[in-house]
Amino acid sequence: MRLISLDVLRGLTVAGMILVNSAAAMKWGADAEVAPILLHKSWDGLTLADLVFPGFLTMVGIAIPFSLRDPKPGQQGRALARAGRLVLLGVILSNLYWATDFDAHPFRVFGVLQRIGLVYGACALLYLTAGPRLRIALIAVILIGYWPLTLLPAPDGLPNDLWQRGHNFVASLDRVVLGAHRYVQGPEGYDPEGILGTLPAIAQGLIGVVLGEFLRNRSGGRTRALALAGGAMVAVGAAWSFAFPIVKDIWSSSFVLVTSGIITLALAALHPWLDRTGQKPGPAATAMIAFGGNAIAAYTLHQLTASMVTWDLLRTPFDATRTTLGDPVASLIPVLLYMVLIWAAMEWLRRKAWIIKI
Repeated sequence: MRLISLDVLRGLTVAGMILVNSAAAMKWGADAEVAPILLHKSWDGLTLADLVFPGFLTMVGIAIPFSLRDPKPGQQGRALARAGRLVLLGVILSNLYWATDFDAHPFRVFGVLQRIGLVYGACALLYLTAGPRLRIALIAVILIGYWPLTLLPAPDGLPNDLWQRGHNFVASLDRVVLGAHRYVQGPEGYDPEGILGTLPAIAQGLIGVVLGEFLRNRSGGRTRALALAGGAMVAVGAAWSFAFPIVKDIWSSSFVLVTSGIITLALAALHPWLDRTGQKPGPAATAMIAFGGNAIAAYTLHQLTASMVTWDLLRTPFDATRTTLGDPVASLIPVLLYMVLIWAAMEWLRRKAWIIKI
């Protein structure tokens, strides 16, 4: 069983990742004024950019019951090996600049693919070895327990204030353990994909596993149940955010619930449209399947070519139109051109029926 809605939503997430990363490149590399919704919040709050990564982690979890549904010898070992390959690829991609100049760029242990690999490995093992009730209980324990963990006194003595960037136990542990190699620099620095934030990220993946099992085992009433579950997660997360703010950089529990809920609502909207028996995806859905079917390949290609968006060849339309259109609109032109180039490569793979797996 394959869910077209999941492939399309994964494709939308990959496209969104390229969009927001490229928009940030235009802001910092071309001095362009970019629409705020395309940029990450510096601390508490939520924008479109902040939905991309948690959305992908949720879908990593959703896919696990479909990919590991048939018991086979050595499945646990293969899951761990795949997680290790994802982490290794992430370390390589996170340190491309470091490899060019050791002194100018710090070595980064953590990163996006590293977190994906760790979440996939943990969720796959829990799916293979634990029952549904235990996994649901573990989600609750992690999300509830993470809140007081963030409030512990900082090992480096910085006053704790969850509404102030970097002033919490999670960030301070990164400073103590990672030292000068942290991603966000300064005395209040930390790594947004750091050590303790991996725990609620695993909970996010396990929420996806619960959704995946539901979709795999239930034949009717899926859309309504998904909508109710998504709405409930958004409501609980939003209410919790008054005490435990929505912060992507520490992957707060309210952030997990709100983003998981939004992704679940998006899946509820796509599911009845795309997963009907005999339904063929239209052109728009097919375009997203090109991204979703080779998500890791698209991410890797983007990481290797990210600087292209600020090359003169792609910046020329921006420079020519920024006065008349304004920066927020004109800056999208090189971004969209760059996205088309990445999509063309993924569409070529789709037409060849080639799926690059890690």
